[in-house]
Amino acid sequence: MKPQQMHADMNAETGTFDVVVVGGGNAALCAALSAREQGATVLLLERAPESERGGNSSYTEGLMRFVYNGVDDIRALCPDLTDEEVSCSDFGIYTEEQFFDDMARITQNKTDPDLCEILVKGSNSAMHWLRQYGVRFMPQFGRQAFKVDGKFKFWGGAALAAWGGGPGLVSTLYKAAEQRGIDIVYGAWVQDLMHADAGVSGVVARVHGTTRTCLAGTVVLACGGFEANAEWRSRYLGRGWDLAKVRGTKYNTGDGLAMALRIGAQPYGHWSGCHTIGWERYAPEFGDLSVTDDLERGSYPFGIFVNADGRRFLDEGADFRSYTYAKYGGIVLEQPGQFAWEIYDAKVLHLLRSEYRTRHVTRVRADTIEDLAARLGDVNSEQLLKTITEFNAAVQTGIPFNPNVKDGRCTRGLAMPKSNWANTIDTSPFEAYAVTCGVTFTFGGVRITNEAQVVNTNHEPIGGLFAAGEMVGGLFYFNYPSASGLTSGTVFGRIAGRSAARVAREKRAA
Repeated sequence: MKPQQMHADMNAETGTFDVVVVGGGNAALCAALSAREQGATVLLLERAPESERGGNSSYTEGLMRFVYNGVDDIRALCPDLTDEEVSCSDFGIYTEEQFFDDMARITQNKTDPDLCEILVKGSNSAMHWLRQYGVRFMPQFGRQAFKVDGKFKFWGGAALAAWGGGPGLVSTLYKAAEQRGIDIVYGAWVQDLMHADAGVSGVVARVHGTTRTCLAGTVVLACGGFEANAEWRSRYLGRGWDLAKVRGTKYNTGDGLAMALRIGAQPYGHWSGCHTIGWERYAPEFGDLSVTDDLERGSYPFGIFVNADGRRFLDEGADFRSYTYAKYGGIVLEQPGQFAWEIYDAKVLHLLRSEYRTRHVTRVRADTIEDLAARLGDVNSEQLLKTITEFNAAVQTGIPFNPNVKDGRCTRGLAMPKSNWANTIDTSPFEAYAVTCGVTFTFGGVRITNEAQVVNTNHEPIGGLFAAGEMVGGLFYFNYPSASGLTSGTVFGRIAGRSAARVAREKRAA
């Protein structure tokens, strides 16, 4: 059977499966594989065509945050690491306590304690589970670690990424799903749930222009948030958010949330919050898999942001990029014209991430700071020069600069401080990069039980309905520790698939 075709047992209107999974990214694939492990027949419905499959997972670096207790844990997940690579690397440790602390601190202590515990305690085993399905991992040299004094020191709690990034992860999981007899349909736009007093019994999907009814013992919704829906962004995130760029897939328009809410699912979490980053100012409206790796602008801890007024507006060195990047895009959106410029000098240009060196970048380069200011035509050049002069005078140059640690090299006396990695901007050549806000995913979702079953507004589990991935509300508020999304999708996808298979088996037995 070709994966883009319906299962052979389906006639023109109906087919029956133990579990139907709605979505096509990491969380959906993990749910499908987990259900299949339990012996369930599984149908996965991916709204996108095959060439754009994978949801937001395909637009990621494949980086995953997980608990590990030293280099032995790293080597168990990366058996290809050489002794030489290990000897020049300091992976440190990332304990459960550190993960809990990061989640609490970043979400201002609002993360759901039960869901957070499940995420943290399940993170290490999730990585090994993915390995069983062929996913390979590699350390993020140069992105999560800089080489200082001959050694890479990893920072920010996220050390490993899937080989091939998000596309590599997605491709491996689809291959595993196909090998295990999971039925996959591309171009399947699920639009409603079949629901009665007994619970959910299937979905209604539009497949290549034809409406189909897919019967199921249980349904897992893992089809993302509403970040690609401009009207919903304006409604829930607020004024101006309809104009933001979408970093990932154009198919995450909130359909899964809408159909769940229609049958009484309980909204949960931070519905006015989202993951946003600094993004190429002139990027396309939606993510484009051919260029998406070139559009992020995440090296700001080593420079400064300025807005159209020529003023700094945030603390670029408040914390590691891993703990600030997901909220700073939203702050850029609040600036005049919804854009900003990142400014660097020659001392730090070698630290800029690889995407700063692609052709998909709006960059201005100059030999003097006066020339740079003049060439930023949409910025108040007089104020910009004043801003840089005041910034340079405030930098505490007696404190050593170290990009691998929060070095305390700060400014003093400025209304907007820079807490770490502050360097004077005084060495030619100078470079500026134009950025705007890129929305990655929304934080609001539905409430689930610890077994990933969706709960209704009467605080009762909805029979036969489960959720995973970005559709789960309650984990992230205000901000986001990098690389937690794929981990969450894997952890809760496994739980949702296992739970859905168990309930479907019970239904079949009854």
